[in-house]
Amino acid sequence: MTVLIFVGALLGAMALGMPIAFALLVSSVALMWHLDIFDAQIIAQNFIAGADNFPLLAIPFFMLAGEVMNVGGLSRRIVDVAMVFVGHVKGGLGYVAIVAACILSALSGSAVADAAALSALLVPMMIKAGHSKARSAGLVAASGIIGPVIPPSIGFVIFGVAANVSITKLFLAGIMPGIYIAAALWVTWWLCVRKDNLSIGSRASARDLWRATVQASWALMLPVIIIVGLRFGVFTPTEAAVVAAVYALFVSTVIYRELKLAQLYAVFMAAARTTSVVMLLVAAASIAGWLVTVADLPGAITDLMEPFLDNPTLLLLAIMLLVIVVGTAMDMTPTILILTPVLMPIVRQAGIDPVYFGVLFIINMSISLITPPVGTVLSVVAGVTRQRVDHVMRGVWPFLIAELIILLLLVLFPVLVTGPARWFSG
Repeated sequence: MTVLIFVGALLGAMALGMPIAFALLVSSVALMWHLDIFDAQIIAQNFIAGADNFPLLAIPFFMLAGEVMNVGGLSRRIVDVAMVFVGHVKGGLGYVAIVAACILSALSGSAVADAAALSALLVPMMIKAGHSKARSAGLVAASGIIGPVIPPSIGFVIFGVAANVSITKLFLAGIMPGIYIAAALWVTWWLCVRKDNLSIGSRASARDLWRATVQASWALMLPVIIIVGLRFGVFTPTEAAVVAAVYALFVSTVIYRELKLAQLYAVFMAAARTTSVVMLLVAAASIAGWLVTVADLPGAITDLMEPFLDNPTLLLLAIMLLVIVVGTAMDMTPTILILTPVLMPIVRQAGIDPVYFGVLFIINMSISLITPPVGTVLSVVAGVTRQRVDHVMRGVWPFLIAELIILLLLVLFPVLVTGPARWFSG
């Protein structure tokens, strides 16, 4: 009954068109009335405590870094360097999108920001080269979701705080799975375009390769600084976010000089608006998380999952299926905040590595960004490329299937995640 009241109030509030953050507050109040513990002071205390968390400071700084990179020319130079290396092969612009997405992922950690930048820069060029408009947009959308997987990742920050798991370990464990996804997209794109009649660009000269690499070197140094700094304990993930933001500002204003002082206000405001949405969700979800614990909802879910507790693989498959279903109807951040307190006790009871589970969970939630009907990244790409969402959906299906296959392989073979994670962590 407790589960039905919480879920029913949440879904009912969402059905009325209420924003997710306020729907969480409504479901929390409904659950408090049911448990006969309603107290406005408890709501206020948990609301403030939910946002008052040092690791969450990483979110506004990574948001700021992403905004600065798009306005300051770092994103464009990364696309340029990918273009000169692989732009001359058949379907080369698709490979450029995948390579650029991986590099951008190591800069901003935001799927929406990466997908928007790549859509604006590459989709018109891909259409001009003879690619299907829907397929081009589909590839860019599918490549954009690598953002929350390869560190730094805003999704990992939120999960790490909600699950009380080391964010540094999550960052390092996400490197290879992000590369697996990129490899799957590479193969899928090759299969899609191998028989197409496409115009092929000329191979870049060694001089062009060197010039593009030198021009992008300042942008390419940022992921190296972040990963090396995390690996050797130079700074924490929160401090890494500050380093990323300050570095991006320095390069954009002093080195590339594309970001003018007059633009800074708009850049800071854009980052602040995005951050405020995320932090309001985090604060509202903290109340729901406290009530989930008080009502022992994890215990009720554990009882339902009891047949799978002795088999971690079957348990993970069941959880991943649940997350996929929920992800089709809800955005990434609220889903992480709602499901993490419920699922983590089950995961720990089954003896599953929390870092390994976190990587699978975030990959799953990233994939949900390109699944209808919500599909935030689908909507962003459709808006930037001026297409209908259902057109982009038709183009994204082959790549969505490839990413789901990678997720299945990671569930069946945990060493694909845990092995590289141990190596990166030393």
